[in-house]
Amino acid sequence: MEPKEAIILAGGFGTRLQDVVKDLPKPMAPVNGRPFLTYILDYLIDYNYTKVVLSVGYLHEKIEDYFGSRYKSLEIDYAVETEPLGTGGGILFAMSKCTTDNVLIINGDTLFKVDLDAFERFYREKGGLLSIVLREVDDVSRYGSVVIGDNNLIVLFSEKESSEGSGLINGGVYLINRELFDKYPQPKKFSFEKDLMTQYYTKEMFFGMPSNGYFIDIGIPKDYARAQRELLG
Repeated sequence: MEPKEAIILAGGFGTRLQDVVKDLPKPMAPVNGRPFLTYILDYLIDYNYTKVVLSVGYLHEKIEDYFGSRYKSLEIDYAVETEPLGTGGGILFAMSKCTTDNVLIINGDTLFKVDLDAFERFYREKGGLLSIVLREVDDVSRYGSVVIGDNNLIVLFSEKESSEGSGLINGGVYLINRELFDKYPQPKKFSFEKDLMTQYYTKEMFFGMPSNGYFIDIGIPKDYARAQRELLG
């Protein structure tokens, strides 16, 4: 069986959390006595992931000192950015430390409890180079929306300014085939969302799978406080 690998984007500064969590990268913010990142890693273990590459930059030593090269059954590797590379550059750099062709990408400051078995089946059945998990929200104006058409094909990425009402948003969970970066080469620093996804979705078949799984973003102080109530143990 092919190993299952994931990249976690864990290089955020956590500027909105500075009043609450000082001198720590966002994924290390404590939630009920342990780093938020451990909840994400436990979630991946539940779906039999075998290796995680942490895309890190700011205060990466705090993450490495805590986890080292293993967490429970997970092998951990680090892609340390010496300068900010953007989400796309971070993913591309971390991908160089993966061995599989298809890699899961998730954010280190959000927990979106998607059924990853179902998402992997969806990705294989659609056969494209990129699938995204989408989440329904009451107000898309804070995020921008994603519109899907027949066969779950993404037909539009809409900016925040032109979005309103309920709809689907990018949930920040991706399955990517590494061929995507060969087909659409990018500079060293780039935004995965703006420079790749929204530029090429009309040329390439990108698919979106809606999910209403549990979602929390600890980058927002109100939600960080909510995490203390909802994520136990």
